[in-house]
Order: sequence, then C-alpha cells, then structure tokens
Amino acid sequence: MKKKYFYIYVQLFLFIFLLSYGNGVNAQEESVEKILSFGQFIARATADDTEFEQILIDELTLKYQKDLKLPAKDLVLSVKQQHEFYLHQDRSSPDTTIGLSKLFPYAGTELEMEYQVGASRTSASESGTLSFTFAQPIAENAFGRSTRLLDKIVGLEVDVAGHQIVEAYEDYLATIITAYYNWYEDYQNLLIGQSSYKENLKLLDSMSEREKQKIALPIDVNKVRLQVLSKKERLITLEEQYQNSWNAICRIIRQKDDQTYIPQEEDPLTELEGDFRVMFDRFTRDSRTFAILKKLEDKSSLEVARDADELLPSINIIAGYEMSGDDYGISNEDGFLYAGLSLEWPLFSDQVAKAEYEVSQVLNDKQKLSTLNTYHRLYMQLLNLFLQIEREQKLMATAQERITLAQSILEDEKENYSFGKVTLNDYIQAFNDFDNNRFNKITHDSLYKKLLVEWLRLNDLLVNKATGQPPVSSYFSKNME
Repeated sequence: MKKKYFYIYVQLFLFIFLLSYGNGVNAQEESVEKILSFGQFIARATADDTEFEQILIDELTLKYQKDLKLPAKDLVLSVKQQHEFYLHQDRSSPDTTIGLSKLFPYAGTELEMEYQVGASRTSASESGTLSFTFAQPIAENAFGRSTRLLDKIVGLEVDVAGHQIVEAYEDYLATIITAYYNWYEDYQNLLIGQSSYKENLKLLDSMSEREKQKIALPIDVNKVRLQVLSKKERLITLEEQYQNSWNAICRIIRQKDDQTYIPQEEDPLTELEGDFRVMFDRFTRDSRTFAILKKLEDKSSLEVARDADELLPSINIIAGYEMSGDDYGISNEDGFLYAGLSLEWPLFSDQVAKAEYEVSQVLNDKQKLSTLNTYHRLYMQLLNLFLQIEREQKLMATAQERITLAQSILEDEKENYSFGKVTLNDYIQAFNDFDNNRFNKITHDSLYKKLLVEWLRLNDLLVNKATGQPPVSSYFSKNME
C-alpha cells in the first residue's frame, strides 16, 4: 500500500514539474522579442495605417469631377400646375404645362418639347398647345466646342489630382521608411550604449580590486567611476530615444498588443550608378513630376482657348414646330413651323469675359515660367542630393576604417595599461574613442539610407522600390466594387 502511494506521489510530482516547466518555457518564448523586418513593416503599415487610407480616399471623388463640372446631359421633366382666376369674368380654370428638355453638351444642341392646356382670357373653353424647339449654337460654344474644351480641362485636372495623390502617398511612405531607419539607428546605438556600460562596469570592478591590492590609487577608481556614470547617463538618453522610435513604429503599424519587436538590418533600397546628367534627363523624360507639369501647361493653354471662345457672341440657329387646338386632345388643330437665328451680345465690350481672357493668358505664361523654374530647382536639389550621397559613401568607408583602428588601439592600450606603460587617462580615452567611432558609423549608415530614400522620392521611384506595386491597386479593388 505504501509503495502504491509512493508511485502516486512521484507521478503527481512529475506532472506538476512538467507543467511548471512548460509554462516557464512558454513564458520565456513569449518574452522573446520578435524581429520586424523592413518588408513586414511596410506591409503592415500600408495595410493598417489609416494615414494611407486618408490619402487614397481622395481618389474616390475623382470619377465624379466631370459630372460635377460639365453641363448636365439629363433628360429633364418639368411640370407646372396652376389655377387661374379671371376676376372680371367671374370664372376660373386650371392651367397645366408639361415639358421635356434634353441637352447634348458635346454638340451644344438643345431640344425641348412642351405641352400646355388651359383656358384663355378670351375664351372659357379649354385649348391645348404642343410645341417642339431646336437650338444649336454656332458662335460661342459652336457645336459644343467650349464644352469639349472643358471636358479636356477637367480630364487634365483629374489626371493631375491623381498624380498628386500618389505624390502624397509617396511622401508619407518616405516618412514611415525614415521612421524605420531611425528605429534601427536608435536600436544599434542602444546596443552600443549597453555594451559600453557593461564593459566599463567590468573595468570599475577590476580597478576596485586593484585598489584593494594597493596597485591602483583611489583617484583612479574615482576616474573609472566617473566614466561609468557618464556611460550610464548616455545609456539613459539612448533608452529614451529608442522608446520614442518604438512608439512611432507602434503608431504606424497600429500595434494593439504588448508584443515588442526589434528591427532588422536591411540593404539600401537602391544604389546610385551612372552619370548624374543621364539620370536627370531620364527623370525629366519619364517622371511623374514632369508629367504633372506638362499636364498643367496643357490645361492652362486650354483655359485660354475656352476664355477666348466666351468672347464670341451667343448666336443660335433655332427651329421649331407648334400645334394648337381645342381641348386636351388638340382637336381642330392649327400648326406652324419656324426657323431663324437668335443673338445675344453686349452692346459694348464684355468686361468680365475680356478680363477672364486676359487673366488666363497671364496665368498661361506664369505656368510656363513655373515649369522652367521647377526644372532648375529640381536640377540643383537633385545634384546636391547626389553629392551628399557620394559624400556619405566615402564617410561610411572612412568610419569603418576608424572603428578598426580604434578597436586595435583599445586592445593595445588595455595591454599597455596592465603593464603600466600608459596612464589610466589614455586607456579611458581609447575606450571613448572606440565608442564614438561606432556611434559615428551608425549615424553615417543611417543617413546614407535616408538620403537614398529622398532620392527615390524626388525621382518618383519610391513606391515601386519599397512596395513593388502601385499605391492604389489594393485599396481601390476593395472600395470601388
């Protein structure tokens, strides 16, 4: 019996042990920080960050712009019902008018049909009238010319607005990519700060031990202790900077749980190769920026043509047929056909239309100057950026050489100090030089990547490089159905 209870206790103990061990392993696994790669970050940001959605949602309004700005081509029904009282004849009667009208905006043609029935002042009996009218402009908006110009103008406005939405998308994409690079930079700085702090703590322990053995002076211990405090102070600052960067990442990916991530080193999005002038010529030929400028010039020229059209008199060819008769059915009808011209034209100059035409000419010249000035501004901006990227490439190589030399000097100074060949100050200086060179290398690496992001953004290449697809495809397949 005792043996039986013994086995039960052993099994129970093993069960509890395994359960506790399993929970400990799970807790340990949950506490491990996961890696959030650059690709994963971009995928989560573009899917979950509502800043992107706010930018892209403007595209949904573009398909309605022509309907908003062009003349309506609807078939319009009009109905008027009134009751007429003839005060001096002691009678009254209803009067009804029903009309249908249709404008063909791209031809400028307007058709109208009207049916009217009611009594007249001279007769108490009901009479009806049916009429058809046709109007065709032949001067201002001749055969719909002004409307067709407006259609092209609105089309260009829609194209420009679409390009500007992509520009805004790309600008914000550059912002979040920079946030990821800042996060990685702060993470690497934090690792260096933690490593440096630990190494200096070891040095302090060693120096305290040497003091006990009467090998080191109290002033030496205090120097190292001051060094440790300096490293601790820097570490506190680095921890706060890293937390700020992590908070920015959490906002971008809309982090909802307590899971923490660490960044992963990524290669630059691109490398600059070739002559700057060749790259700039390609940019002026193929970029979205210059496509927008070309469309703005075309739009400005079309507006001049449309304002010139409005200076013409309003002349319409008109024709129609009218039939009238008794009662609702228009019995005993009598009809007539007519044709002619109608003219509307200010007796003196059309002040508003002329002013609008002159202003549009000025704005057209201004747009051409804007394109030219933008060309020179972007040339200088991209050239300076190109030089900065080349500078950072050279500084990164120099920074790596400095790290190699500083590490070698630190190892030598450590050995020399142990043999009393150099002072403690020299050893501490070697420590600090090594740390500073490592921080310097991280700064140059990060700045180099950020400059390349800015290069891609200005060249309208960032979206495809960072995501591999146009920015609006996934959003509109979901929202345009």
